[in-house]
Amino acid sequence: MAIASGVLLALSFPRYGHPALAWIALTPLMVSLTDGSLPRAFGLGLTTGAVYFIGTLYWISRVMAVYGQISLPVAALINLALVAYLALFPAVFAMIVRRTTAAFGPTALVTAPLVWVATELGRTYLFTGFPWVLLGYSQATVLPVAQLASLFGVYGVSALVASVSAGAAIAAINLAPFGRTRTGKHGMSGLTAARAFGPLAFAFALVFVVAVWGSRRVAGGGLTRQGDPIRVGLVQGNIDQARKMDTTATATDVFGIHLRLTRQAIREGAALVIWPESSIPFHVEEDRAAADELRAIARQAHVPILVGSDQVDRSVKPPRLYNAAFLIAPDGSTGGVYRKIHLVPFGEYVPLQRVFFFAGHLVDAVSDFSAGTEASLLPVAGHVISTAICYEVVYPDLVRQFAIHGSELLTTITNDAWFGDSSAPYQHFEQASMRAIEEGRYLVRSANTGISGIVDPYGRILEKTDVQQEAVLVGTARFLTDTTLYQRYGDVFAYACAVATLLLLLQSRAWRLSRN
Repeated sequence: MAIASGVLLALSFPRYGHPALAWIALTPLMVSLTDGSLPRAFGLGLTTGAVYFIGTLYWISRVMAVYGQISLPVAALINLALVAYLALFPAVFAMIVRRTTAAFGPTALVTAPLVWVATELGRTYLFTGFPWVLLGYSQATVLPVAQLASLFGVYGVSALVASVSAGAAIAAINLAPFGRTRTGKHGMSGLTAARAFGPLAFAFALVFVVAVWGSRRVAGGGLTRQGDPIRVGLVQGNIDQARKMDTTATATDVFGIHLRLTRQAIREGAALVIWPESSIPFHVEEDRAAADELRAIARQAHVPILVGSDQVDRSVKPPRLYNAAFLIAPDGSTGGVYRKIHLVPFGEYVPLQRVFFFAGHLVDAVSDFSAGTEASLLPVAGHVISTAICYEVVYPDLVRQFAIHGSELLTTITNDAWFGDSSAPYQHFEQASMRAIEEGRYLVRSANTGISGIVDPYGRILEKTDVQQEAVLVGTARFLTDTTLYQRYGDVFAYACAVATLLLLLQSRAWRLSRN
């Protein structure tokens, strides 16, 4: 049953899954947690987590093998180390659930959604965090349900989805042949039908209410009629990662492709052009001749251009390297710079290099980037916008910081060429779209190999490109200033779940002491 939960969780996400599976994904694991010891529960949760994350993060091995120049077995070993770490969170969830069910019986599973959210919160922040494929992200395309993120963030959606699994588990363990009551007899003896099926009925009712409210919220579409519109042009150069890394041979060609696509976007009416992450095969502040060509296009068309480029800070010793985004203003000057705050482990730096001594080629291949410290905003057409670089966009509170500082339009730039033809680009895009709902903002995304797109404040995908194709996408977004409940209060719900989990543990401990 633990394996089944892992498989269902993995199949709740794109590219190969379906969001409907998420609603029952945790049920088999929860059923298995109503009996046995804490170490057994830990093992079951670890098993679920291992299958869950192997199924959704399998593509990391290929990235390290192909671009880190290390053997596939070593790459798989590093990937398994990450999977083992991430699997600890479902394992902790399983132990806490087992502790509460041992103290209060199977109906204590009603608290499991709160515990699940608490572990997802931990996964977001502990050891820099890696909140990829949180349970709530599975519903990014189920717009009536996803609207809950405007109130409680993606964690609220996770709790709602997990509540159905919990209700189903409570019903299942009170039906033969899954379990026995405390009297040792099969069937419903000792429990009323209301206690057995009430939690599931309540979960269904809650989903119904959320879906009706969410449907009306999307249909109303009030935010899409507010704010000043702007035509945004997204440049998707579709440059293979191996070609990008061979800068001496192809830098001129790569730059030329982006210039050509930029001119096309401007001809199609773009008032803001956005290039992907690390799209310039040189340092925009140091190759003056090439940069002047880009600045000339912005100046001639009087159109700002947002480009991804590394930045070297030579004012400190030794110099620091940043993954950055530069806004080329309509007059050709540099209108602003954002330095990436949340770096990618094993992509932009190698954590615990002594531990991963066997991955020497990877350590050598990964640039040693420094992290930025400010959620800098960029001026566009009398408004301010923000940009999240690559997987920064999966961190809810980081993007929220942009919004509460005044960002009226969310942008994100990424280079998903690393991922090839895997599930990662699809997972990445859907997770990014959740930020639009949370913040009540349009989100525009420029990705080197796709998926590029425009998402409205309700999570509706207005325009998008296919993966691994050269493309220019021009569409309309709006500058918005209204705030959502989530933008105002952030992850209060998730932290409340963490506090509730702690109280559950204290209460279950008190029960154990009273029994002794």
